[in-house]
Parts: sequence; C-alpha cells; structure tokens
Amino acid sequence: MMQYAWFIPIFPLLSFLIILIFGKRLRGGSTYIGSGLILASFLMAAGVLVDQIQKGTYMLEFSWLSIGSLEIQAGFEITSLNALMLLVVTLVSFLVHLYSRGYMQGDERIPVFYSYLGLFTFAMLGLVMTTNLLQLYIFWELVGVGSFLLIGFYFQKEEAKAAAKKAFIMTRIGDVGLFVGMLLLFWQVESFQYEEIFTSVEAGLISPEMITLISILIFIGAIGKSGQFPLHTWLPDAMEGPTPVSALIHAATMVAAGVYLVALMYPLFAASEMALMVVAVVGGFTAIFAASIGLVQTDIKRVLAYSTVSHLGYMMLALGSAGYVAGVFHLFTHAFFKALLFLAAGSVIHAVHNQNIKEMGGLWKKMRITGPLFLIGTLAISGFPFFSGFFSKEEILLSVWQSGNVGLFWLAVITSFLTAFYMFRLFFLVFGGKARGSLTDVKESGADMTIPMLVLAFLAIFAGYVNTPWFGTFMGDWLTAGNDLLGHGHKEGPLWIMLVATGISLAGMMLAYLIYSKKMIARDWAGDSFIHQILLNKYYVDEIYQNTVVLLTTTISVFCKYIDRFIVQAVAAGVASSVNSLGRLGSSLQSGQVQVYGATAFFGLVVLIVLFAVTGGYIR
Repeated sequence: MMQYAWFIPIFPLLSFLIILIFGKRLRGGSTYIGSGLILASFLMAAGVLVDQIQKGTYMLEFSWLSIGSLEIQAGFEITSLNALMLLVVTLVSFLVHLYSRGYMQGDERIPVFYSYLGLFTFAMLGLVMTTNLLQLYIFWELVGVGSFLLIGFYFQKEEAKAAAKKAFIMTRIGDVGLFVGMLLLFWQVESFQYEEIFTSVEAGLISPEMITLISILIFIGAIGKSGQFPLHTWLPDAMEGPTPVSALIHAATMVAAGVYLVALMYPLFAASEMALMVVAVVGGFTAIFAASIGLVQTDIKRVLAYSTVSHLGYMMLALGSAGYVAGVFHLFTHAFFKALLFLAAGSVIHAVHNQNIKEMGGLWKKMRITGPLFLIGTLAISGFPFFSGFFSKEEILLSVWQSGNVGLFWLAVITSFLTAFYMFRLFFLVFGGKARGSLTDVKESGADMTIPMLVLAFLAIFAGYVNTPWFGTFMGDWLTAGNDLLGHGHKEGPLWIMLVATGISLAGMMLAYLIYSKKMIARDWAGDSFIHQILLNKYYVDEIYQNTVVLLTTTISVFCKYIDRFIVQAVAAGVASSVNSLGRLGSSLQSGQVQVYGATAFFGLVVLIVLFAVTGGYIR
C-alpha cells in the first residue's frame, strides 16, 4: 500500500482541477466530486497507516535536478509521523467537505470554494510526504496560497480581503527565516535530504553554534505558520473566512504545519539546548498570552481562534521541553476537538446568523444536537478527565516538569486554568440561561452538518486512549521506535501532576459556572479596568505594528515613490526630451528642397577650400 501513497495528495489535486474546469456546469455536483475524492484519500491514508505500522518506513525517490555534481532528489516518504498526519489531515478535510455541503448551501460560488479546499488539502498532504527541505518549501508556500484564497473567499468584504493579505504577508515573514535556515543547512551539508542532515548533525559535522542558528531560523518559519508570538495576529483575523475553512486551518492543516516542521526536524533541534529553550519559551509565552486574550473576546470564532494560538503554544512548549511525543500527541487530539468546536460554532452561526456571544444564550434547548457536541469539545479542550485532551495535556505537563523548568511548568498550569475558564464562559454564554438577543426561529442543523460533528465528538472523547499509561502507550512507542533522539513513548512522573492538572481545570470550569451560569459573581467583574482594556484590545499588538513596522515601511515606500517620481523619472524624462529635441533638430534639416541641399553643399565646399588654402593643403 505504501508504494501507492503518492495517490493520497493526487486525489484532492484532481478535485481542484476538475471543479476548477467544470465547476460552472457541475454547480452542486462539485460537493460530491470534492467529498468523494477526499474520501478516497482518507481511505488510502488509513491503509498506508496500517501498512506503516506493520512494515516500517518506506521511501521512493527519483532524480529531480542535476547541476554539475549536485543532484537534487524528489519523491515521498512514509514515516510514523507523517503517516499519522496523513490520516488526520484527510479525515478532518473529508469531514469539513461533508459539513460544507450544508453550511455553504445556496452560495453561488460553492464550486470555487470546493476547488480551493482541494488545492489546500493537496498542498498540506504534499508537505507532510516530502523527503527533503526544498520539496517541503515548495508545498509550504503552496499552503500559504491556499490559505490566502480560502480566508479571502468573501472577497466582497473589505475585512476578508485585509485578513487574507495579512495572513499571506505575516506568514511570508516567517518563511524568510525558514528559507535562510534551509540555505545554511545546504551550505553545511550540501544536501536538502532529511537523512543526510540528521546524519551530519549526529556525526558532529556542523558546529554547535551553527546548529543553534539554523534551528532558530527554521523555528521562525514555524512561528509564522503556527501563529506563535509575535507573528500570531493573522490567525484570529483569519476568522473572516467561512467557518469550515476556520475548522480546517485551525485543526489539521496550516497551523499544524509549523508544529509538524519542528517535530520533523526534531533531531536537529535536539542537538541544541539553546534552540529547544527558545522553542519552549516562545511556546509557553504564546500559550498564556493568547489564553488571557480569549478571556474577554465576544466573537464566538475569535474565542476559538485565540484558543488555537494558545494550544499551538502548548505543543511548542512540549517540543521545546524534550517532549516530542507529548507535542505530537496533543497535535493529534487537538485536531479533533478543535475541528468539532469550530464546526459546532458554525452550526450556531448558521442557526442564529450572529457571532456575538453576548447576543446569544438559551440555545441548549433549541439546538439539542449541537449543544451536547459543543460541550464534548469544551470538556476535551479543558482537559476534563477521560476526554482526549486530558491525556495529551497531562503528557505535556509531565514533559515540562521533567525538563527541569519549573517556571514554564506553572505557566502551563495557569494556562490550563484559563483555558477551562474561557471555554466554559463561551459555553454558558451561548447555550446556557435565556436568550439575550432576538433569537427567533432557531433550528438545528441538518444531517450534512451534524454527522461530521458526531464523528469528531467520538474522536474528541476516545482519541486520547491510544497513548495512556493505563491502556498502553501505543502511539508514543510507535512514534519513537528506532530513534533514541525522540525520547520515550511515555514519561513517568509524580501522581500530583495529574491531580493538579485535573484540579486546576475543574477550578476554571467552576469559576465560569459561578459567574456565567449561577451568576453568583458579577459578569462585569473586570469592568472597564486597565487590564480588561488591555486584554480587550489584544495587548495592542496590532496597534504597535501599525505605528512601528507598518508606519516605517509605509514611510520608506512613500519616500522611494517620490524618489522614483521626482528624480528617477525626471532624469529619464530629461534624457528622453533631449533625444527628442535632437531628433527634431535633425529632422528640421531634412527639408526636402533641392536648392537648400545645393546651397549647403556649396557652402561646405567653400569652407573646405578656405581651410586648405590657409593650412597649405592639409590641416596641421
């Protein structure tokens, strides 16, 4: 099966091409073609996963470019890490395709939407199957193009256009770091191949300082794609795209690419303690930074967006704390409960035509399927016992504790409390109490939208059981088999860590319950305080960028514009004018009158005779 794995990204590419060419004729039929081809990718990815577990790594390569003695390969590789990613990406993408059929119903541009989904899924699948950094970079940029198209799908809205441009530009900033790091690696190793890079690192052929520099540059690429501080501001704005797009981007594709990149290059990062510390600190700070902003957001999708940023920080914190399995495990579980939360939020928006949670309420009785499913996702992301998020969060906390960084450990614990609080705040405001807005004629979503959510809810509960000390650390053992640099499948730690993780999550839930359900504490407990205003304005990061980076680049651009207009263009215009004047002067001498030509010739002859006479026959 693994030798045919290249079909997995080909199916969504075919979906993109077919719908792009025949979309106007197909119209609603585009949904069946797109969903059917993604289903084929998912079934093949499942088969490849089983085959990889049984047989191990498989690679197929061919010569792509030959430049002198340099030969660059291309192909695909199936490892435990990307086999897992292939399954997650295709499954979530398939469920999003199904869901979109109901959510986007009535939209005239639905064929365009499905073609973009196919392109985006193809790019992500191609990214995770690469055998070298150059090939990865090509798909890495293609993922950026796909996200630009999907985020800006409602291009008639100025906010959507601005969000698409912002996402594209900010991720390109990170991509510069990845590109430079990739070139430095090639300079050191003379190859883009993962195996040769890791072999060179292990053999000590690259200096420790260079390894640290290269690792940090590659991590900058991951910062851009995964929305880590300070390149995180594009991710909440990406909510301007359709909700199914938000689910796909935030759960299993674009933002997951950054975490996947660090996990993929982990043997390189593991060779530098400084690089791992940078990853851990940035991840930990991003986790609590985004979680604090999520406390006061009033847009249902933006609360989930900041939750995504926070949990991506969690994953980076785990990877930077020598918790390879913990980071990948949380990436796996997060894909399901975050996709569930976004699709459930889309179901709410579809029913009430509003995204402001302050104008909702009382939807538990009106949406009897979406409500419980949203609750399952909320419990999972909050780390409630026996849900998938509980196991992966505990694994992260164990990794951070064993790394010896006590400060980052307690920061992660506080973040866990904040997560439980703002997620249950969201749940109680949307589904609890009485309706606060004009919520009339609210109906539950159809089967097209609820069935994908049911599948994700099942996974949000049980996906964590593939790697627990209670039932077996299957995933961890499988991911780390044969590579000592990746650590152990499961890290043992003191029991109190699990108790603290559980207690702190329950405390966050209880506080949200007392404030937003029982109303024993005033909802405006923060009021218009200075801290509340800072959180509401997202620490003014966008404003800082606007008044520094954007202002500086705009000033430089305007200066260059005037240099071009008044100096460069003026010089060019002067040269052109001089040439034109000479041309007109020359053309004026060509009058076409024979008598003028004769007189000119005679005058010239006279001048020559005089010169010869004066100089004695020749010019001295």
